[in-house]
Formats: sequence, structure tokens, C-alpha cells
Amino acid sequence: MTRRRLCVVQLVPALVSGGAERSTLEIGRALVEAGHESIVISGGGRLVARLTAEGSRHIELPIGRKSLRTPFLVPRLRAILAEAKPDIVHARSRMPAWLGWYALRGLAAPRPHFVTTVHGLNSPGWYSGIMARGDRVICVSNLVRDHVLRHYRHTNPARLVLIPRGVDSLEFPYGHQPDDEWRTRFLADYPALDGAPLLTLPARGTRLKGHSDAIELLADLNARGVDSRLLLLGAREPGRESYVAELETLAVKLGVSDKLVISPPRADVRDVMAISTLILQLSTQRESFGRTVIEALSLCRPVLGYAHGGVGELLTDLYPMGRVPPGDRARLAERAAELMRAAPAIQPLTRYRLVDMQEATLALYAELANEPRRRRSDQ
Repeated sequence: MTRRRLCVVQLVPALVSGGAERSTLEIGRALVEAGHESIVISGGGRLVARLTAEGSRHIELPIGRKSLRTPFLVPRLRAILAEAKPDIVHARSRMPAWLGWYALRGLAAPRPHFVTTVHGLNSPGWYSGIMARGDRVICVSNLVRDHVLRHYRHTNPARLVLIPRGVDSLEFPYGHQPDDEWRTRFLADYPALDGAPLLTLPARGTRLKGHSDAIELLADLNARGVDSRLLLLGAREPGRESYVAELETLAVKLGVSDKLVISPPRADVRDVMAISTLILQLSTQRESFGRTVIEALSLCRPVLGYAHGGVGELLTDLYPMGRVPPGDRARLAERAAELMRAAPAIQPLTRYRLVDMQEATLALYAELANEPRRRRSDQ
């Protein structure tokens, strides 16, 4: 495998938040640490400072903007790529992928290799089909791989590569517990959470994340005499006021409003998860992966989740006791009570680690760099 220095350009809509954005930074950091050149092209955002501090170069271009003007960015993107002369162009979202595809087609031969990552279960169709047209198509789970093969039959299965996301064991160390000073501050912020086992559902404030299921679970546990508290971590966001009010109304109706906290996003998610008795993953639609599952298990915290999609894959592989059928309210309460009483032992992760994802991705880049570069006539 080649040892030469590579130049890799990643295309992402913006660097504000999200799984694809986090993976962009993680791969950028790994490239720099391995002595390669890392360039990210995006519309900018709060994560740019971190990206550049870790050694990557950022070029601001609004390649994710959904506008009739966005396709006119292709010549500018092509000029940037012509100057950078990358070995690999790696697109992580549909609009940037289309711009990258057409920019590459206009470059003089030999052209860089084109890589895509399918991070989610995008609606099948022409627009999403660009994500299946890479020289290599990285899939973050078997569910995603099956989705691509089912809906894009022109795709050569040999081009699909399974590389799951990974958790940073330094950021989420096994057995971590915050200090007493942090606990005191946290419980001062949320006194309703004190005095009973804590269930935490870390997810943004959208209906698909199963917040109402978690509130019903709290009520069902309370009816069983299992005292507990529930934190919906990160659900109280600007623009979600009506949804939060709906959740609060449900909690009042079920008689558990005094046992519930709905918090805004916090920077200390690791510490919150570490003191939780049980981490919930109750998305009502299939997730493509389910990063909070491996974050919780990395901390040695039990996880209870619906056994579908990427979450189901992870639980089947790593923590089968945490699986319940989607929407089965009775089984959810029963299993929660069991885990709260005596959760199975959790071993340190040996898979789904950040280093595994980084090494696999860089190995893929190196493999492609050893293949002949694409000619202008290649489609």
C-alpha cells in the first residue's frame, strides 16, 4: 500500500453540527496526524475553528445551499480542485456530491477518485442516487448498505464498503464518572432529577426521537412502583416550543411532570450519560446508525432501545439485553425495570471505536490512490 503523502478533499454542506460533520472532523484529524493533506470545503460554521486548529485547511463555499444558484458554483469548485490536485474527493451529502461530480467531470485527466459516504436513509430517487455513484461508497451500517443495493441496482456491490462510525474512547472513557463538584452543579440546575435512578434520552427536539415513548415509559415504571426520573437531554431547542409544550402536557396527563426534565443541548453530555442508570434510544423511525448507543456502552452504561435500524444492529451485536420491539410499551417497561435492577456486565468496546473508523477510511483512501486515476471519459 502506498506510503506517499495524499491530498484528500472532503465536501460537506456546513460545519455546524451533526454526524456527517463530526465524521468530517475526525477524518480530517486522522489525515493530518498521518502526514497527509486535509482540505474541507463547506459553507462554514462553528466547527471550522476546531477543524483548522487540528491542522486541516478550510475553504468556504456554500455547496450545501438549496438554491437555484448553487449549481453555478461548479466552475468555482472545479478551479479549487484543479489547484489543490487532490487524490481523493470525498462527498458526505447530496448537494455537495452533485457539485463535486460535475466539477470532477470537467477536470483534465487524470481526475481524482470520487468517494461518497451514505450517512442516512435518504429518500430513493434521482437526487439521492448520486451518493451511490462513488468509486467507493462508504455505508455506515448494514442497514444503509442494504438500502443502497435495494434502491440503486446499477451500483456494483464491490464498490460498497461498510465502515461504521466510531466512538472516541478518550472522549467517552470506560467507567468514567464526573466529580462531586459537577454533580452538585448539575443537580442544582435540575433538582427534580435528584433522589432516584435517572433515565436519559439524549436527542434533538424532534418527534421522531421517541420523547413521548420515554414519558410513557416513566409513567409505566411509576405505576409499577419503580421510582425513577427522566431527562430528555437536548430536546428544548429554539423553534421547538410547541413540541416541548406537547411533551409537558403529556407528562401532566400521565402524572409524572414532577419527575421529568426537558433540557436544552448541553456540552457535558458525557457526564450526564455517565451518571444515568439507563440510556434510552427510542427513535420511532429506523436510524442509519445510532451513535449514542456506542457512546453509552463506551462509558459502561446500559442502553435500552428499539430493535430496528442501525440501533437494532448495534444492540444485537453489543448489548442484546437492551433490545425491545419497536413501540411495544409493555415490553419496554418490563425490560427497563430489569435493567435498572440488574444490568448485564458491559465489557470495554473492541469494535465501533473511532480509531477503527479512521484507520479503515485512510486504508480505503490509500487503496484508491494505488488504482489508476479516472480519465475524462469515465462515468
